[in-house]
Amino acid sequence: MTDDLSRLSSSAYSQALEVIASVEPRIAEATRAELADQRASLKLIASENYASPAVLMTMGTWFSDKYAEGTVGHRFYAGCQNVDTVESIAAEHARELFGAEYAYVQPHSGIDANLVAFWSILAHRVEGPWLEKAQAKNVNELTDADWEELRRELGNQRLLGMSLDAGGHLTHGFRPNISGKMFHQQQYGTDPETGLLDYDKVAAKAREFRPLVLVAGYSAYPRRVDFAKMREIADEVGATLMVDMAHFAGLVAGKVFTGDEDPVPHAHIVTSTTHKSLRGPRGGIVLATEEYAPSVDRGCPMVLGGPLSHVMAAKAVAFAEARQDSFRGYAQQVADNAKSLAEGFLTRGTDLVTGGTDNHLVLVDVSKYGLTGRQAESALLEAGVVTNRNSVPADPNGAWYTSGIRLGTPALTTRGFGHDEFDTVADLIVDVLSNTQPGTTKAGGQSKASFVLADGVADRVRARSAEMLDKHPLYPGLELS
Repeated sequence: MTDDLSRLSSSAYSQALEVIASVEPRIAEATRAELADQRASLKLIASENYASPAVLMTMGTWFSDKYAEGTVGHRFYAGCQNVDTVESIAAEHARELFGAEYAYVQPHSGIDANLVAFWSILAHRVEGPWLEKAQAKNVNELTDADWEELRRELGNQRLLGMSLDAGGHLTHGFRPNISGKMFHQQQYGTDPETGLLDYDKVAAKAREFRPLVLVAGYSAYPRRVDFAKMREIADEVGATLMVDMAHFAGLVAGKVFTGDEDPVPHAHIVTSTTHKSLRGPRGGIVLATEEYAPSVDRGCPMVLGGPLSHVMAAKAVAFAEARQDSFRGYAQQVADNAKSLAEGFLTRGTDLVTGGTDNHLVLVDVSKYGLTGRQAESALLEAGVVTNRNSVPADPNGAWYTSGIRLGTPALTTRGFGHDEFDTVADLIVDVLSNTQPGTTKAGGQSKASFVLADGVADRVRARSAEMLDKHPLYPGLELS
């Protein structure tokens, strides 16, 4: 950001906070505090990043005031011509950025995007013959037996996705999630020795289960995926291949993942968030082949309500940023920094799931330190290092306490961190983990939640972090009075 833009941003945000404070000063103060906290912390949550001032400002406009259910040119409300323009631009940028045949930019989140995709697949698979029947008999003449047959068709649908402890996401068929209730679901895991995907085992599972939907993608798998192989598996069993690339969309957009590692040429439907490694606003997106486009286009009213027009506008700005050459350099640095972080841990004797990484995240198994993931997460937060606990394969501590912490490089890469800084980050994390002990329960046993961090460690880590953070300021030149 140039000095002139920094000054403009500083002035704009300061004035905006004055307006907010005139109505509810506590919100203005919380906003200032959030920026201060983010500036002073090592943000290593793999699903977080820093959006540009342009993206952030785009969300704060009067597009927030518009209702616009429907699609471009086919709205259920009048006066949506400017929303049509915004949505068209966002979809155009998305198609060009990812090389997709079709883009749907209305989903409010990644979960919404996945729901749109799931229902679109069901509609595409079932509605074809059912629309023919309805047209032949008139929909009002369909009998109870006809509808029962349809319900049976929907109820028997099957989904095969990556298990949560192997690195999959809640929405990939996890039983407590809506995706695990919509479908008869089973899950594939990773090799128990290496932690890596075994495509032969995935294929065998698919042949046995015969899913309607094969879901690929991950939220905590530190390796790349061969989507050409996943498409071969899907085609063999007649499944629709759906890829959730929410975590690594920035690496796809930045051409770090190409060929068989790029899901867009291989999947029928691809979903994503628009923040995380993509550095846009919080939201979702669905990419699809032309074959699935008509079903996806009915995301509203099938799943969604009114689209968030101000967020669609911010998506357009973020996609435009991601189409610049500088974003490719950023994406490559994200991947390079993840390798530097992993190497930093390995040289210090820390256990990593799969033994390293070749994407944007690192999954640390903290068991050797005698800690649960929850204890490690809390101790690191006390020292100013923001992470999140995460399950490891076959995790003995379950999904709440966990045995791991997940770390990502997108946010600190945005701040300008490189190899040396990430090696230092690994050293700081090991310093905290090595000096943390489990707490005790009221009954005197060992706690899975409480912890004791040795005196002086938090201050030492915060001081060393501050040296790096001061060299790479967040939103430089932006001062909030």
